[in-house]
Amino acid sequence: MKFSKDIKRYTDYSGKSALLMLLTQQGLWSLFYYRIFNAAYRSHIPNFFKRIILMIGVVFQKKVEIFTGITLPYSATIGEGLYIGHHSGIIINAAAVIGDNCNISQGVTIGVSGRGSKRGVPTVGDRVYIGVNAVIAGDIKIGNDAVIAANSLVTKDVDSGTTVMGVPAFKVSDRNSHDYIL
Repeated sequence: MKFSKDIKRYTDYSGKSALLMLLTQQGLWSLFYYRIFNAAYRSHIPNFFKRIILMIGVVFQKKVEIFTGITLPYSATIGEGLYIGHHSGIIINAAAVIGDNCNISQGVTIGVSGRGSKRGVPTVGDRVYIGVNAVIAGDIKIGNDAVIAANSLVTKDVDSGTTVMGVPAFKVSDRNSHDYIL
């Protein structure tokens, strides 16, 4: 189950028990509801029942969003092992795709932007580290093992295994995310 991989990432970083992490980490609270309602969204249950479950899901997710400041819509595609380092100000677009074992810091936005053929939402690869207050927007691809530095605005594709920073973001090194991702 994907949620167990999420919990493992938290316990690996902190060295503390899963129970303590579940009781104290707002990122896990948000991921818990996301995983439940995303499973319902992707299930093959009859549409009538699915709609009822998802309406309930919207209410639960909105409560968690207000309490934690984390927006994880059930229709987004988020791989296993997501780690949200600090809560608050995190907004993920409902159509965004995020790979496995990524780290998202506080204040991150992964959203829609662009014009014409570049209008859309990002696809984020596996093991990507996204720093504090970074914005990733538009129909772009972030490669595996990339690092998005704090306060960066990413509106163009990012190659795998590179670090970008700035407004607009540009490549600053070939260092990958291995030092940031456990």
